[in-house]
Amino acid sequence: MAEEVIETTEVLVVGAGQAGIAMSEHLSSMQIPHLVLERYAIAERWRNERWDSLVANGPAWHDRFPGLEFESVQPDEFATKDQVADYLAAYAQKFQAPIRCGVEVTKVTKKPGAQGFIVQTSAGTIEARFVVAATGAFQQPVIPELIPESAELEQLHSSSYRNPKQLPAGAVLVVGAGSSGVQIADEIQRSGRQVYLAVGPHDRPPRSYRSRDFVWWLGVLNKWEASAPAAGAEHVTIAVSGAHGGRTVDFRELAKSGITLVGRANEYVDGVMKFGDDLVTNVNRGDDNYLSLLAEADEYIERNGLDLPEEPEAKVIGPDPECMVNPLRELDLKQAEVNSVLWATGFSSDYSWLDVDAFDERGRPVQARGVSREPGIYFLGLPWQSRRGSSFIWGVWHDAKYLADHIGIQRSYQQYELSELAQA
Repeated sequence: MAEEVIETTEVLVVGAGQAGIAMSEHLSSMQIPHLVLERYAIAERWRNERWDSLVANGPAWHDRFPGLEFESVQPDEFATKDQVADYLAAYAQKFQAPIRCGVEVTKVTKKPGAQGFIVQTSAGTIEARFVVAATGAFQQPVIPELIPESAELEQLHSSSYRNPKQLPAGAVLVVGAGSSGVQIADEIQRSGRQVYLAVGPHDRPPRSYRSRDFVWWLGVLNKWEASAPAAGAEHVTIAVSGAHGGRTVDFRELAKSGITLVGRANEYVDGVMKFGDDLVTNVNRGDDNYLSLLAEADEYIERNGLDLPEEPEAKVIGPDPECMVNPLRELDLKQAEVNSVLWATGFSSDYSWLDVDAFDERGRPVQARGVSREPGIYFLGLPWQSRRGSSFIWGVWHDAKYLADHIGIQRSYQQYELSELAQA
C-alpha cells in the first residue's frame, strides 16, 4: 500500500545545523518553497554534543554568517559552544526559517517513474522535488577497534566527553591530537590528572602571528580556497584552539605542563597499549608546517609593504622534552593507573536514511560541490566540499549559495518543460 502523503514541498532540507540554516536562507531569498526538518533542536550538536568548555576555533569576526554578528562576543574573542548555538538559532529566526524540530527523516526514495522523492519521517510522509542532505559528515563517532569492551577501562568518544569529573579516578589516555584531542588533554591535565596523549600526523598553524589571527593569514594567502588537501594529507588533523583566549598549540609546551606525548596508538595486547615510532616525526612535521606558514606570512608582509610588528620569538622551537627524546613504545595501562581512554578520533557520515543512487561502493557521496549524481539530491556540510573552508560556518554559507543557485536553474528547466506542455 502506498504511503499517504501528508504534504508536499519543493525542497526538503534535512538538518537544522549551520548547513541547513545557510541553505534555508538562500532558498528563502530566492523565494523557493522549502521545509527544514530537524530530529532534535536547532544546532543540537553544538549545544548538547560537545564538552562543557568548548569554544569556537576561529574568532567571532570570522566564524559567522555574513548577515549577522555575534551579539555578546567581541570580534577577536572565541564564542562558547552555547553562544554558537544561540547565534545559529537567532540567525534562523532572523529570516523566519521554516524549520520543524522533533521530526526525524527515516527514509528517502526516488518516486518511481516521476520527478522528485518520497520522504518518510517520524511525523508522516512528504513529497519533495529536491532533497538537501544538510546533516554534514560528523554524524557517527569513530572509535578504532583496538581495545575490547571487556577491558576494565572506561572508553568514551570526545562527543560524549563533558568535563574531567565525568571520568573515573586515575590517569587518562587521549587518542588523537587534533583540535578536540589537544584541548581535552590540556583540560584533563589542568584538573590534576596524568595524561598520555597519542599524537598522529597533524598541521599546526600559529594561533596568531604578527598581530593577525591564523584565519586571516589563511585568507590572504588563499589557503581557504584550496580545493583539496595535499596528496597524503587527507587524514591529517589541524591542531588549533581558541581555548584560554586563543593560543598556539605547542606539543612541547603540552609536554612541559606534564602531558606525556606518545606515538599513534597501534595495538592493545593484554592490558598493554603499543604505540608507533612516529611521535618525533609527527611533531617535527607539525613544526615544519607551522614555520612554513610564518615564512609565507613574512613574504606576504614584505611584498605588500604592510606595517605589522615583527615577531622573531614565534620562530623559536623549544627543546625536545624527555618523552620525545626517549619515547614510550608501549604502556601497561594498569601499572600506569590509566583507567579511562578518550577517543578524539573523529566522525564518519551516516546516510543510511538516503536510499538513492548517490553513493559509491564505500557508502561515500558521489558529488561535485554538493551536486549528487542522483538528480535532485544534494549534499551540504561536507569537508572540502568546494574548498578548505567548507566545514566552517562562513564556508558552508557559500556552498549553500551554490546549491541554491543550482536548484534554481533546475527549476527553470522544469518550468520550461511545463510551458511547452501547456502550449501543446
